[in-house]
Order: sequence, then structure tokens, then C-alpha cells
Amino acid sequence: MSRATELLVYLVAAVLFIIGLQRLQSPATARGGNGLSGVGMLIAIVATLRVANIVSPAVIVAGLVVGSALGWWMARTVKMTSMPQMVALLNGFGGAASLLVGGAEFLKSELVGEQIPMDTGITIQLSLLVGAVTFTGSLIAWAKLQEVMTGKPIVFAGQKVVSALIFLVIAGLSAYQLMTPESLLWPFYTVCVLSLVLGVLLVIPIGGADMPVVISLLNSYSGIAAAMTGFVIDNSVLIISGALVGSSGIILSQIMCKAMNRSLANVLFGAFGASGPKASSKSAAGLSVRSVTPEDAAIQLAYAQSVVVIPGYGMAVAQAQHTVREIQELIEKRGGEVKYAIHPVAGRMPGHMNVLLAEANVPYDKLREMDDINPEMDRCDVAVVIGANDVVNPGARTDASSPIYGMPIINADHAKSVIVLKRSMAAGFAGIENELFYNPKTSMLFGDAKQSLSKVIAEIKQL
Repeated sequence: MSRATELLVYLVAAVLFIIGLQRLQSPATARGGNGLSGVGMLIAIVATLRVANIVSPAVIVAGLVVGSALGWWMARTVKMTSMPQMVALLNGFGGAASLLVGGAEFLKSELVGEQIPMDTGITIQLSLLVGAVTFTGSLIAWAKLQEVMTGKPIVFAGQKVVSALIFLVIAGLSAYQLMTPESLLWPFYTVCVLSLVLGVLLVIPIGGADMPVVISLLNSYSGIAAAMTGFVIDNSVLIISGALVGSSGIILSQIMCKAMNRSLANVLFGAFGASGPKASSKSAAGLSVRSVTPEDAAIQLAYAQSVVVIPGYGMAVAQAQHTVREIQELIEKRGGEVKYAIHPVAGRMPGHMNVLLAEANVPYDKLREMDDINPEMDRCDVAVVIGANDVVNPGARTDASSPIYGMPIINADHAKSVIVLKRSMAAGFAGIENELFYNPKTSMLFGDAKQSLSKVIAEIKQL
């Protein structure tokens, strides 16, 4: 393959990446965008292997078959509630790949006695640092989400100082290695080990409530690491794809932080929820909740003209999205209108609710973002909250002592009536009481969301 052909192929791959990323902005085009990006990556991988003449075509085909089969199996078998864990692992794999490629390039130069240029040396050191931090940080994120370890922040005295000192040692050893012409392997291995430790220290103080932001940030890290690796091996398409992933991940992290009214620094270093689950300063003592039967809920929904469904992680756990769509269709047959209010941080990863509802064939035009649906909530007859908690908590507007104070929420309490589906009165990720549950307009339908909604469906059909 000539140099001109190589550049043309890489240009095609880069264009597919950009178009695919742009199409990910909407649920209606996201699947196609993902496919375009996948085709672009396939083209880039095959072209790179052929240009470098690393392996034979037979090995390339075998690798593609094995990798595709593994990816297909993982995608088909993973539960939607476990999708954040899978994303965390994929981020970790990307970081590990950058760490290995950067390390291999360094060791190759050391073995042949070749002097590494300063610019290449810097990118190698960055590739090692960011790749290692992404790898171990992603593993910790996976362990927290998978409940292999506690999801609460893990903190100790002087933790930030220790992390800062480790980073300074890494920077010092990296600079020493760049400035020293002799072949010294001990700084290289020390940098790798300390970077892996740093990744652990950076993520363990972050609680489960902030995992959506951490996942998108680690995704950004994996892209940055990939871009650094692209500079190391002089691969244009890796630089482009890494830069796209890195920048989009940072933007998404900022969007998520804005949705929680918190800074990125506060998420990373604030140890949100470190004190563990607690009640809001507005005590629920003396207040009571009003429970409702499936029969009563069915009557409210059957005769409502405007219904807003607010899904949360509880819907994902119960796998109730198909049942929700069935209720939507029943209400619409009776002349009512149903919309879905999607909070940016609902679920455990960005877009979690959108994907679930798309899986149930809910029309995309019924999905409304928080800022679009809130002006309509005063005209809503019934707001149905399914497993959501912190994102509908009025305490975010009224309780200055609350850890979620100032976080934009969906104004479920503005609806004329509210039905909340929950298994129990347990607190959400933030570990605080939800004032919405004690609102006189709110009725609690306790139990598994899918089973409860199935009973509501049966009752509506009899009306």
C-alpha cells in the first residue's frame, strides 16, 4: 500500500468516526452512528496491519473473527443494568492497550540501544501514565458498580497528599528518564507501578452516585491515552480517534456535572457521600406516605389526559420498560397523551434510560429532556416515577443542607398527581430522604415495578 493510499484510507476512517460521533447525539440515529464508527475502526485496523506488515492476512482474518465473536457474545449477554460495568471494563482495556504499546516501544528502543527522541519520549511517558491510571481506575469503577467492593467513598487521612506525592514522583522519574541517556529500566517499571496505584487512589474516594461522571471521564482518559499512543507509533488514525474520544468524553463529563450542579473537581475530590446514607436536614419524622393499590393507580392513569413517565435505575433493575410501553399504548387508546422525562444522570451511565426505552420500541419523539419537559409539568395530570429518586427530589431546590442542593431536577411535584413505584422507602444514590414521597399529592405503589405495572395493565383493561 502506497503512502497516498494509506492516507486516503485513514481519511475515510476518520470521516466515518466523525460522522458516527455526530449521529450519536440522537437516539434515533445512534445505532447507525455506532455502526459507522465501527466500520471506520475496522478499516483503520486492517489498513494499519497491512501497512506495517506485522502479520499475515490469515492472522488478520482470524483476529477479526475471534474479536468480533467475543464482542458479539458480550453485547448479547450483558444485562442493561450491567452495561455501565461493561463500559468501565472496555475503558480499562483501552487504557491497558495504551500502557502496553507505550511500554513496548520504550523497551524496544532500550533493547536495540536506540536513543528515543525527546518528543517521542514525552508521549511515551504520558501514554504510560494515562493508560495505567485509566486501567486500574476503570477496574475500581467496575468493582464498585458490580458491588464486588463497597460503592461508598473510601477515604483515609492524608489521601489527597499521598496521591499528589505519587504524581510528583511519577513526573520526576519520567523527567529523569527523559534526560538520562543511559539505559535504565528501574525508573520505567517504577513509573508503571506508581501510575497503576494512582489510578486506584483517584477512584476509590468517589461514591456510587458519581459513577456516571467517572465512567465518562475514564472514557475520555482512554481516548487521551490512545492519542498519546498514536504519537508514539506515528499512527494518524489513532491520534484522530483518540482525540475524538478524549474530547467527547470531557464534554460529556462536563454536561453530567452541570446536570448535578457540581464541578468536575468536586466530583473527583469531594468524596460525595463519604458520610454514608443519611437523612436530609428536613427530617421526615412525623410525616407519612400514602400508598396506593394497582386498582387505584389504574383508574388515575386510565382517565388522565396527560401522563409523564419519569424512569430511573429501578426501571432498569426490574426490566419494566416493555410493560411501561404497554401502559403507554393503553392510555393513548383511551385518548390520553404520554411523554417520557429523561434526566441527564438517570441510571448509572449517560443515556441509560434512552437505551432501555428504545429497546422497548418507545417512539423517540416521546422522549423529552429535563429542560424541555419541566415547563409542561404544571399541566401534567399524573407523573409516574419508576425507580427514580434523587433526580425528582424537591429537596434539591429547597434544602440548602442537602448534598444535592442546587442540582437541577425534573419537577415531578408540579404535576397534579404523582405515582411513585419503588420496592421500599430506601434512599437513592445520594443516601438522603426524598421529600417527594411525603408530598400530599404523591401515592406510593410499592413492589417490583414490572409486576406492579402488569397489575395496573390488567386493571386498565377491565375499565
